[in-house]
Amino acid sequence: MHPNIVREMPGICPECGMSLVLARARKDADDTQTGAEKFLHESASIPHSSAFTKHEGHHTEDFLKKFFVVLVLTVPLLVYSEIFALAFSWQPPHFTAEPDVMLALGSFIFFYGGSVFLRGAYHELRAWLPGMMTLISLAITAAYAFSVFVVFTGGEHTLFWELATLIAIMLLGHWIEMKAVKGAQGALKELAKLLPDTADVIRAGVTSTISISELRVGDRVLVRPGAKIPADGVVVEGRSEIDESIITGESKLILKVVGVGVIAGSLNGDGSLTIEVKKIGEGTFLSGVMRLVLEAEASKSRLQILSDRAALYLTVIAVLAGTATFIAWILADAGIVFATERLVAVLVITCPHALGLAVPLVASISTTMAARNGFLVRKRIALESARTIDVVLFDKTGTLTTGAFGVYAVIPADSFTELDVLQKGAGLDQGSEHPLAKAVVREAGKRGATLLPMKNFERIAGKGARGDVGGDTTLVGNELFMNETTIVLAPEILAKTRALEGEGKTVIFVASKGQLVGALALADTIREESREAVEALRALGIRTAMITGDSPDVAAWVAKELHIDEYFARVLPGEKSEKVKILQAQGHKVAMVGDGVNDAPALTQADLGIAIGAGTNVAIESAGIILVKNDPRDIPKIIRLSKLTYTKIIQNLFWATGYNIVALTLAAGVLFSKGIILQPAVAAVLMSVSTVIVAFNALLLRRNKLSV
Repeated sequence: MHPNIVREMPGICPECGMSLVLARARKDADDTQTGAEKFLHESASIPHSSAFTKHEGHHTEDFLKKFFVVLVLTVPLLVYSEIFALAFSWQPPHFTAEPDVMLALGSFIFFYGGSVFLRGAYHELRAWLPGMMTLISLAITAAYAFSVFVVFTGGEHTLFWELATLIAIMLLGHWIEMKAVKGAQGALKELAKLLPDTADVIRAGVTSTISISELRVGDRVLVRPGAKIPADGVVVEGRSEIDESIITGESKLILKVVGVGVIAGSLNGDGSLTIEVKKIGEGTFLSGVMRLVLEAEASKSRLQILSDRAALYLTVIAVLAGTATFIAWILADAGIVFATERLVAVLVITCPHALGLAVPLVASISTTMAARNGFLVRKRIALESARTIDVVLFDKTGTLTTGAFGVYAVIPADSFTELDVLQKGAGLDQGSEHPLAKAVVREAGKRGATLLPMKNFERIAGKGARGDVGGDTTLVGNELFMNETTIVLAPEILAKTRALEGEGKTVIFVASKGQLVGALALADTIREESREAVEALRALGIRTAMITGDSPDVAAWVAKELHIDEYFARVLPGEKSEKVKILQAQGHKVAMVGDGVNDAPALTQADLGIAIGAGTNVAIESAGIILVKNDPRDIPKIIRLSKLTYTKIIQNLFWATGYNIVALTLAAGVLFSKGIILQPAVAAVLMSVSTVIVAFNALLLRRNKLSV
């Protein structure tokens, strides 16, 4: 039923709770796939034949087709039954071959309508994982075998009409369940939808349409207005705004010009682009996402492991309870017909389908929701742990800050303005490749400063640079450089700059025509998203901490700016995991957020490792959750999704287990003396309704928003 679910070992389907069956290779599998599906499955190294083999006997429409056939054949069995005569005080005339006709109809219904359940039970038992199909098969086999025995021994009270109605209702119920479950398909199909099936490739000056699975590195592809980007690449011609929200969760349109990278699956705006394909196969962004999703689909949370174990135990309990019920009613002289009815009802009512669906269906939906909101759940147990986190430990550089210098403050000297300082400083720095110089040029551009012509640029190692800007000799450098060139630094300027240096800022001075123009303080730029993330975490009652290799002054400044509760400074790469242990020793549940190779041990040590998507592969492999975009504001979303997911799982487990406890006693006939009893067909209805309720409740998870 769910061809996207493929496992190396026998087990339970995480989306529908049914047992997986051995996949058989199909030569025509490639013909059934779209270009996007081929591309993604090749990228994730999934064999086509395995990936698109159905769960044998679990085709959704088979249940509906068989239901209608069984329904028609059930009519004569029901009309000639005792319950029909009691209900309507009328029955059609009997005939000589009646027992043989009833046997023929019952046998056809059993083998035709019940075959999907019998086949499913065979695979469950073969994998030593008895479950829902096993219980249904035991129930219908008991009813059929008893009825055949009655016919051949000349008895009167068969269970053919109960058998027929039970199979009919089970077929209809399973079809309804599958339709509900299919509304909650996982992230893999969503990923396939992101890609177009074809691409307009330009080869030898000729544009032709090919399947994206045929693209090669170096191909040039024409992306028309409104079309989807077919592959990871770089813009080589054109200009357009791209909607990357489906991939990154960022709603703002991103301008793409020549030399800027694009991601497959993003949506082109009004412009036309020509891109050069840079990555195919396993190197692409989406295939990496797909592998992470596959890992999440394959992983299990503690609650899911508990649910699987409970479903197995429930199967054993059902068989034992059914047997005990049968023996008890036989000993009570209720008759073998009534005892068999109770046996069948108990086996049907305790089918652990709802329990098997309770966790995996919610987990599948939460995985898709995570991908839609900018983060990927690599291990489901990590998402489950997120709800217990009470401290988030951030690596500073590249997470809370941009990792690149920016102008923090501009301090003009007397008779000069901030724009004068930037104009002179950036005018000279435009000739430098130094990170500080680039930061000054960027800031001047932001403020609209006009850069004057520059000549005779000279770099002074370890001190600064000199050159002619607009015809005037200009100097940019540190305090030592200013002193050596006899530039007078006013005391009020020095007081301000030394205070900033005490906070960990880097200060450079700007002079022109032998006179100080002003000073610039630069620092690793704090990201505005970091402020919002820390505030959102505080609103959730979660403490924040920071870890950095920088000096205590720098760490103190960043912590003060962001209102971070605690920080660790001058931490060597190998010591980061030790800081995590310190917090854990204090009784905290710690989430570590990092992006570098040296963050990997800390990510592993933490109760929850969160890697920045733009970070290294080592960091990503060490984490349980990946932030697709470098945005710490997604961390509160992780915690909220974890809490919502846990709530839904508990609701489903409570319903599934509570329902079985109550229903089992009713099916066994505990309240028979009060006139309350469940017929096998009614038990089948209740079992199906229970499963649909669990599926519907899981689907309600989608209605929640993760923004805090």
